[in-house]
Amino acid sequence: MNTFASAPGKIILFGEHAVVYNRPALAVPVTQVHADVEVLGSPRAGIFINAPGIDLYAELDSLPVEYPICSVILRLFQRFEISRPPDLEINISSSIPVASGLGSGAAVSVALTRALLSYLSRSFTDDEVNSLVFEIEKLHHGTPSGIDNTVITYNKPVYFIKGQPVETFKVGKPFTVVIGDTGVSALTKESVGDVRRSWLRDTAVFENYFDEIAQIALIARRSIEHGKPELLGELMDQNHALLQRMTVSSPELDKLVDAARKAGALGAKLSGGGRGGNMIALVEQDKAEAVANALISAGAKRTIITEIS
Repeated sequence: MNTFASAPGKIILFGEHAVVYNRPALAVPVTQVHADVEVLGSPRAGIFINAPGIDLYAELDSLPVEYPICSVILRLFQRFEISRPPDLEINISSSIPVASGLGSGAAVSVALTRALLSYLSRSFTDDEVNSLVFEIEKLHHGTPSGIDNTVITYNKPVYFIKGQPVETFKVGKPFTVVIGDTGVSALTKESVGDVRRSWLRDTAVFENYFDEIAQIALIARRSIEHGKPELLGELMDQNHALLQRMTVSSPELDKLVDAARKAGALGAKLSGGGRGGNMIALVEQDKAEAVANALISAGAKRTIITEIS
């Protein structure tokens, strides 16, 4: 018997960093990239994990229990009181770049959780999957907002406020976004920690930044729901300027944001933790290829053109 599950990537459209401080953020799934997990019975005793993308070939017991992949497996066994786990082979692959703001860790955790549940003939609600994966995200990121696991678990556009019930929402009119990857790996945990230190030093200033970003996220949601995505361009530019002031952009990100705007994007901003990783640009569909080419010329290592619908 073997089982399979897949989970998409994600991008944050608006609200990164501010979301950690209980402001809203908007995020959407990116189905062009995904994490895939296959679970099958093994003739060998033990649970063997093969994840060539991160050069991991190991038996479960040889890895630290707090390692995120191990934690998913062990928590599920614990949840269902499985004291003698079956012998398994777990194959993990992903087209989502690591440490680039596209939710690679959360996607692997969601796909692994669902593939294992299927193999064990157990079921979880989306809420239960989300809750378990959020616990795993804390191992990846320290103090995550919870947005990655939420948008990836539900595979829908999400309006997210930490600690409040999840709100998914509908897209009034599809729109096109180009994602540009700087190729610079950046750990969300580090940029989140730096923002926290700055917030502690200059609380009033950073609270103002977060309030402005919250307004942008709210207006953006209304624009999307009412079928006016063209209004998002200016909002992206405003959000990026605030993230620059918070020192979470980088020369590489700024260069790609500028290149996208010059090539005809309606607006552009970094997406995710910053300091590297990805930026996004709102484009008219017929200009998507031109903007993607301009990003490659400006140093992007890869681009993804995605339609949000």
